[in-house]
Amino acid sequence: MSALPQTLFAPALDGVGDSPAPLRTAPRVNDATLAALTRRFAATASDHDQAGRFPHDNFDELQRLGLIGLVAPEAWGGGGATLAEARRVIAAVAAGEPATALVLTMTYLQHQALRHPANRWPAHLREAVARSGVREGALANALRVEPALGSPARGGLPGTVARREGKEWVIDGHKLYTTGIERLSWLLVWGRTDEPQPRTGFFLVPGKAPGIRTIASWDHLGLRASGSHEAVLEGVRIPLDHAVDIRPAAQWAPSAATAADADAYARQQAWMVTLLGSLYDAVAGAGRDWLLGFLQSRAPGSLGAPLSTLPRVQEKVGEIQALLRTNRVLLDDLAACTDAGQVPTPAESGLVKHTVGTQAIAAVELALQLSGNHGLARQNPLERHHRDVLCARIHTPQSDAALVAAGQQALTAAGRTAPNRPTAGQAATIAA
Repeated sequence: MSALPQTLFAPALDGVGDSPAPLRTAPRVNDATLAALTRRFAATASDHDQAGRFPHDNFDELQRLGLIGLVAPEAWGGGGATLAEARRVIAAVAAGEPATALVLTMTYLQHQALRHPANRWPAHLREAVARSGVREGALANALRVEPALGSPARGGLPGTVARREGKEWVIDGHKLYTTGIERLSWLLVWGRTDEPQPRTGFFLVPGKAPGIRTIASWDHLGLRASGSHEAVLEGVRIPLDHAVDIRPAAQWAPSAATAADADAYARQQAWMVTLLGSLYDAVAGAGRDWLLGFLQSRAPGSLGAPLSTLPRVQEKVGEIQALLRTNRVLLDDLAACTDAGQVPTPAESGLVKHTVGTQAIAAVELALQLSGNHGLARQNPLERHHRDVLCARIHTPQSDAALVAAGQQALTAAGRTAPNRPTAGQAATIAA
């Protein structure tokens, strides 16, 4: 029997458990419940933003509705949701309070990874993380960024070190941007061993393990309620089997990936891009919604009619609609392809990330142009939506990396199929 309340979901069909194959039809999330959730979270979003306060009440409500375990494997009580369904939930949460949606996205990504047969974790740890998410609303996130290393997506060896002492690993390290750290039950810590030939990878650390210290340093322009503080690990002890996926550095190279590893990575990228894209698209949509109300109610004396009657205003609103419509099509298509087992390449997912984020920002900036000083006033939500949507740029892959990867993929494909390619000498002559 599903652990998820039937007041929220239509009757469920049989699920697929751990299979990465196309998911069967998942329980359908009730639209009215999601709309009510958006309104509830929006009512307190400004307060959380201004105080930089973590939205604990929001997660209590998500757990009450069974939404934290939505993506967890059905074999362990979760919803086994499709990407399309998870996208709808993240969009609804983000339209109300996007920092909550960001933390929930990180947990969904970890739960999704547990479902793939290429997952290298011990089965009992996969089950523990999944069941705790379903039963207790336990949140999980990966801790990767460091003060000296930056993001490991750009390469480099982590400064976080695990040394073996008997039947335990002892971990010391310093992580930045640990989103949700105030409430995380599971930390997936990226680090290296102190062995002569270091292995790198992930160590599963309980959020309340002794030796974890939080530095409350998060004071950001946007997503201020996400609690993305620093985490310091000092002599944190975990059992040996909590080194859930550590490998020699060479085995992390794309060229060393097995077909199953490559599929798992591509699937995870598609999930990440879709859910984060849904988050920022929803922020832009919330900005658009505020703008529509403003334009219909604002009637300057010099005009004698609402701003919404001006053709120039109508044109700009049309531009916003075009941007958001394109985003929806891209995100729906990415989710549908992934759920059907036609998982795009990471480069293709990266293009969607770049496009959706860029267009979400452009939509809010157009709204600011139309609203003028009113849009920048703190008593109106548009300035908060603007600050939040700008954070779309910082998630991996950043636009430069996404565009380079897409360009390399296109050029490689063209090189394999182009007839009568010039020789190196001919190419040099052409270039001259």
